This record gives sequence, structure tokens and C-alpha cells, in this order.
Amino acid sequence: MCLAAAASAFSSSRCLSPSSSSALPRRFLHHLLAAPPPPPPLRCIPFHRMAQFWTQGSLDKNKALVEYLKQYGAVRTDKVAEVMESIDRALFVAEGLTPYTDSPMPIGYNATISAPHMHATCLELLKDHLQPGMHALDVGSGSGYLTACFAMMVGPEGRAVGIEHIPELVAASTDNVQRSAAAQLLKDGSLSFHVADGRLGWPDEAPYDAIHVGAAAPEIPQPLVDQLKPGGRMVIPVGSYFQDLQVVDKNDDGSVTVRNDASVRYVPLTSRSAQLQDS
Repeated sequence: MCLAAAASAFSSSRCLSPSSSSALPRRFLHHLLAAPPPPPPLRCIPFHRMAQFWTQGSLDKNKALVEYLKQYGAVRTDKVAEVMESIDRALFVAEGLTPYTDSPMPIGYNATISAPHMHATCLELLKDHLQPGMHALDVGSGSGYLTACFAMMVGPEGRAVGIEHIPELVAASTDNVQRSAAAQLLKDGSLSFHVADGRLGWPDEAPYDAIHVGAAAPEIPQPLVDQLKPGGRMVIPVGSYFQDLQVVDKNDDGSVTVRNDASVRYVPLTSRSAQLQDS
């Protein structure tokens, strides 16, 4: 549940490129001055200021949103484009909000549905680990959108598991998916949602080829590493105020390799009581 494009992040977060601490501000200034701005040749997300630039207006169709993300390099492969087109974001966003704007949206209980460019980023990072028949875990599944995308990618012979510690969100995500293209997968049991502490994972369907964590942990939870299959990949935001989207690859010998993909801003991965204390 990413706040990468939230207004508070614009004023208080550093937006650093993984390759250069100064490149992003220069690119952003170029976009402000150019009219119209050309699509950048390389992936330019998930940086907060660039996300702010993208959110000037709402796209009225799900496919148009995906085309928009393709233009700006967030969606880079046909596989990710197809699944994002098949799962209509509007079904996972509350009525009255603008589902096709590239921005996070509140879903209640101090939780959000991530901005589309963050969904695209994580799907691109995990796509090779979301092949038919594979197992995927979505920690902090929230609205259920990304879990539904996982289910579509791993198919009926795979498993897509969403865990969320707010029972009301689990109920809402189930309702959302029942209206989506992933409804049959939910009915057949290859897609499921559970009330659980995401920091502990979901051992019942482990090991997982892909794990996505939708909230920022102060450090990578060991139970999630333990449930990651050798050859598998986890994508997780790590940090408190300043956060990095980390890519964790598990090697055949059980060791892990960790790299930073980008600077991001997510809600914290915490207990149910801590999350609800300001509700």
C-alpha cells in the first residue's frame, strides 16, 4: 500500500535515482519546462515528484491507464500490460474516487491501494516468478488488486495468497475480486485471502516463488525469507522515514542477495492495533 505519490511525500521525502542522486531533479525540471514533455527513454518511476507530474488529471479507462504507464516506462512488457488491463482498477477503489489516476487511494483503516505505477513496478520485478503453476504471496493485500493480478499470472494450477491483518479489508478484497476477471480463480481456491500478521507470512502454501510486501518493514522479516523458495524473489520496502524498495533473491544454497531498486514511501508494516490507533 504505497504512498509514493501522496502529497505529504512530495514535501518531505527525498526522491533519489538509484543510479544518481542528482539526475532525477534535473529530469523533473526538464519536464516542467518542456511542452509537451517527451516520454523518457528509461523507467522513471517510482519517484515521488515524477509521480506527482503524472497525476495531473484522471484517465477514464483502465486500458488508457495502462497505455499511459507504458508511455512513461512503468509498464515495460506485454505480460504486465495484459494482466493490468484484465484487472480493472475501478473495482478495487471506493466509489467517488478517481481509480484511473496514477495516485494511491485510501481504502479505509489507515490503508491505501498503491498508485498504479507502483503496481506496475512490482509486477515487472516479479513477472519471471509469476509463471503458470507458481506460488505467490501478497503481504498486506489491502484491496486485493495485486493479489488478483498474481492469480491471473500464475493461473489455476498456481497459488496466489493474500494476507491482511484487518478482517474488514479481507472481506472487502474478497468482494472486489468476485466482481473481477479473477473471480473464477477465487471460487476454485487458487486465489485466497486470509486474516494474518503479514510479518509472519503464510506457511500453509510455502515455499513461494514470489513474495510482495505492500508496507515498509524496519528490516526484512526472517519468516518471509524462510518462506521464499530457492530461486524465488521478494520485493519489499524497507526503512522507516526514508525507505528503499528492496529486491531479495534467494539463491539455491539458501543465501540471499539484496539490492535497492528505488526510493519509495509506504505505510509501515506493523501490528493491527498500531495501524488502527489513529482511525
